[in-house]
Amino acid sequence: MNQKKPKFLDQVRETIRLRNYSYRTEKTYISWIKRFILFHGKRHPQEMGKPEVETFLKELAVQRNVAASTQNQALSALLFLYNDVLDRPIGYVDVLWAKKPKRLPVVLTRAEVKAVLAQLNGTALLIGQLLYGSGLRLLECLRLRVREVDFGQGLLIVRDGKGQKDRTTTLPRRVVPSLQAHLEDTPSLTD
Repeated sequence: MNQKKPKFLDQVRETIRLRNYSYRTEKTYISWIKRFILFHGKRHPQEMGKPEVETFLKELAVQRNVAASTQNQALSALLFLYNDVLDRPIGYVDVLWAKKPKRLPVVLTRAEVKAVLAQLNGTALLIGQLLYGSGLRLLECLRLRVREVDFGQGLLIVRDGKGQKDRTTTLPRRVVPSLQAHLEDTPSLTD
């Protein structure tokens, strides 16, 4: 029986999936690996190594003037490629890093939050209140299930959050009546 060897990027995808990385991480890593290969004239990564990785990262910082977080994302993808897919660790990468700007986080005042929430109604308002009051990320809020809401203890259980980690967060008391009413009005699909 003649078994074809999977295409290189399919091998990368398979390795990512075996490690249970998120779909977004998969898309991002594949994109950076493609850019790396194209940057070096479509050479196979097996034929390249640390010097080519450093050249690529330097190009991102100096010529393309990318943000530090973007350069770090590219590095993570390439380290994954060499460490996990090709099983050829490249060690410490010595490169000129993009400058990370020092910015203060944008924090809305209570009045601004009230103004934003005043523009919402129905389910959108409930989602906004949950996001603000519990610190949920948008995707975490949208994936929330009835069984993950503990009205008795005032907790929300977040399953498979960022980094596929579970965590708990507070259920804002002000949201409880609206959430209970929403659950009564909404037919249960899986819970």
